[in-house]
Amino acid sequence: MKRFYTAAAVTGDGPFGVALDGKPLRTPARAALAVPGRALAAAIAVEWNAQVTEIQPRTMPLTGLANAAIDRVAPDVEGFADGLARFAENELLTYRAAHPAPLVAAQAAAWDPWLDWARRRYDVDFALIEGVIHRPQPPATLLRVQAAFRALDAFRLAALNPVVTISGSAIIGLAVAEGAMDAATAWAVGHLDELWQAEQWGKDPLAEAGHAERQADLGAAVAMLQLL
Repeated sequence: MKRFYTAAAVTGDGPFGVALDGKPLRTPARAALAVPGRALAAAIAVEWNAQVTEIQPRTMPLTGLANAAIDRVAPDVEGFADGLARFAENELLTYRAAHPAPLVAAQAAAWDPWLDWARRRYDVDFALIEGVIHRPQPPATLLRVQAAFRALDAFRLAALNPVVTISGSAIIGLAVAEGAMDAATAWAVGHLDELWQAEQWGKDPLAEAGHAERQADLGAAVAMLQLL
């Protein structure tokens, strides 16, 4: 789609919208694009102003996340939260390699501190699994993780969706939501196995392209949480 407007600007005084030449921006479902913070609205306006001759949705991740919050998450906040919480049932940070020793050590060094963080923050415990055979996590842990996600609003849940799904970790998502983990750490912790394998055997150019795209998506999601 060609750019059809002169300028995007923030409107309102809470919630905040974005207008294109004075016309309110709407989501794909035709709801008003209204966000809870001026900083986020301003960042969305920057995305629209940065478009040149063609509108490229891929270059507007904050707009996409705000649309998702309004159209997809807000109609069923609790159900969406529960979907993210279910990642704790197969929590990435609990699945440990049996060998080789350097990978075992790398997993422990990168993942144990965040399991300890979750234990302190949410009064939970986790069962560690060696290999890929599923082992249930304690029911009390799953309930507390669920409650933590349910405490978040639609915009934070929309932003956490790529964090949790890209990393495969509910704990990484909660740590990011709490401001305890930044985007670079979330990527490194969530992709430790892949990064370790690349160090041993070299990088695959095709895989690297996909990694760059997912890392950008994760970074945009963390940026939205910071703006909120």
